[in-house]
Amino acid sequence: MPETSTILITGSAGFIGFHLANRLLSDGHVVIGFDNMGEYYPASVKHARLREFRRHGDNYVHVKGDLSDAAAVSSCFETYKPDIVCNLAAQAGVRYSILNPHAYLESNLAGFLNILECCRHHQPRRLVYASSSSVYGGNTKLPFSETDRVDAPISLYAATKKANELMAHSYSHLYGIQTIGLRFFTVYGPWGRPDMALWIFAEKILNGEPIPVFNNGDMKRDFTYIDDIVAGTRNALLMEKLAQNAVYNLGNHHTERLLDMIAILETALGKSAVLDYLPMQPGDVPETYADISAAQGDLAFRPATRIAAGIPAFCDWYRESPEIARDVYRWRRAGGVDGSPATGNHR
Repeated sequence: MPETSTILITGSAGFIGFHLANRLLSDGHVVIGFDNMGEYYPASVKHARLREFRRHGDNYVHVKGDLSDAAAVSSCFETYKPDIVCNLAAQAGVRYSILNPHAYLESNLAGFLNILECCRHHQPRRLVYASSSSVYGGNTKLPFSETDRVDAPISLYAATKKANELMAHSYSHLYGIQTIGLRFFTVYGPWGRPDMALWIFAEKILNGEPIPVFNNGDMKRDFTYIDDIVAGTRNALLMEKLAQNAVYNLGNHHTERLLDMIAILETALGKSAVLDYLPMQPGDVPETYADISAAQGDLAFRPATRIAAGIPAFCDWYRESPEIARDVYRWRRAGGVDGSPATGNHR
């Protein structure tokens, strides 16, 4: 591919989109960011991320729009004619999909269809899109491999992500669009999502509040640091020779006990946690663990950050961002989402 490209990133003000856009901008690419700036969590977090793009000057262009608005998506393609498309915009959250299912149909299904239709008519070189380890549902064979069956989702969120994979496959077959799906495993790090366990636990530990520990602590996750996810996603966007249609796991290839994560968090924050042991949440799974051999081979994916380094990096950022932390805490106290950590949401 050419040294520089115009890359459309949907969800550019989200956690992964923000970090990916910064990396691509630093590489000299032009990034068109498309985001609805929605308030699934406080908008101040997204606005703070957008302010970070100012150092890249005119190479970052922001478009406020919603994926479910076909006209807005089409206008973005018509105006900026992206060479490559990366769809990271979606309604996230396993538990939230139980509380508000209609949001997932609008964003994750209708919105993704709008992206596919625009790719059909404008023919960018490649579409890379976010899937999720949630598609593995209640699978008990570990590690999870791309060749495993994924036809038994246990949350609507997971069902929409599997539907995205099927939709991409059909459009690739019918219209020659190159599509690469990435199944993300529990992504964490600085500027992370406020509804994820790491942020909630840090917040509650520092405020002396008990933290909810589901399945009575018998949980394991393949925690994957944001820099590793960005490196894998960047390669999926830019590497020359990839399959016409493929799906890859992007995980750390290490399954970690939730209680070990909490212990590292306690050390990094210098304060002990009060643990509130609870039963399993609906839609959640006890363990995730990624087989990354395919991504290692095709995407040169080499995750390098273990939680012993990644969690303290998040804590350093959190302490250096008191205004963002305060906004999120106030939002949660007012009932934002539902205050429950999205340990089962594997993006």
